[in-house]
Amino acid sequence: MLDFNELRELAADVRVFVDLAEDKAEALKAVIAAYDVVLAIFPSQQGMGLHVIKGKEVLDGIATSRTHAAYSHTAIAVPDLAHAEALKYLTTPAEQRMAA
Repeated sequence: MLDFNELRELAADVRVFVDLAEDKAEALKAVIAAYDVVLAIFPSQQGMGLHVIKGKEVLDGIATSRTHAAYSHTAIAVPDLAHAEALKYLTTPAEQRMAA
């Protein structure tokens, strides 16, 4: 079960980290590389929208096996779904983008 307050706190921590970095794009890439699962959160009609930036396979595996596997996760706040999808695309390795 997702804890939306935890996701908001994680996103706030990521924002501070990226804001303090000299190279913001590299800082964002480093955050995404450091975690098994990265979720984008954004405002939506239902309150908070979610989009998986990284780790769909991890989440699918947990859902299919019905276990409570350990994985690292974080969240990144974005303005909308379009930005979440763009961030996912831009941070996916080129080989994977070409295979899709």
